[in-house]
Amino acid sequence: MGRYDVMKKSITVGVIILLSLLITGGIMAKPYLRSVYYRIRGQKTVDDVINSIENDVKNKLDPEFNRAGVSFPPKRITFIALKQERELELWVDENNEWVYVKTYPILGLSGKSGPKLKEGDRQVPEGIYKIAGLNPNSYYHLAMLISYPNDFDKEKAKKDNRTNLGGDICIHGSNASAGCLAMGDEASEELFYLAVKGGIDNVKVIILPYDFRKEKNKIETEDNNLEWLPELYDIINDELKEYKN
Repeated sequence: MGRYDVMKKSITVGVIILLSLLITGGIMAKPYLRSVYYRIRGQKTVDDVINSIENDVKNKLDPEFNRAGVSFPPKRITFIALKQERELELWVDENNEWVYVKTYPILGLSGKSGPKLKEGDRQVPEGIYKIAGLNPNSYYHLAMLISYPNDFDKEKAKKDNRTNLGGDICIHGSNASAGCLAMGDEASEELFYLAVKGGIDNVKVIILPYDFRKEKNKIETEDNNLEWLPELYDIINDELKEYKN
């Protein structure tokens, strides 16, 4: 065995030992260390993620759900993202009634008030969306892709003769964002877990510029000269009627 092979074998053994220590020592409970582990090990599946975070997430969320008087995990979920407040509310369906559970701070949020119009504008979309996919190997720890552009976005873009609307808008970990909602790694694990357990088809995402329930007569457009913006905000406002603390 040559000198290079010996060094390579030593490094491999060292990595294996380090990973074993991380796992057996309980350090895998730390989100950023889990990220390091998976990047060394290679691509992970959604099941890999759920198996590694389940105990930790359940220990955090069980008391919150008990306090709200709702079942865990929930069957239907709504995330309400408030751009001005930099908050994301978690609501769950209990016996066909939406119940508030908790609020997460949004750590990274780019752009300004108003909807996303094109690729590269760094805007967080505004509207009513679904979870379109899950990325357990995101550079930003964990990511959930939202269904931007939705039918409303596409219809108004066609009317405005806009093309290249952009995409790949996610709710993810870390604290950096370019049109996405960066929630931090620990919060992203809770949200990811809930989406998986509830089923992504049962998750609704409502994103709006500010909390219409508190300032419903205010329409904030900033630099957007969009004649259809009041229509969008009326749709969102109607949707919010089911979500009252």
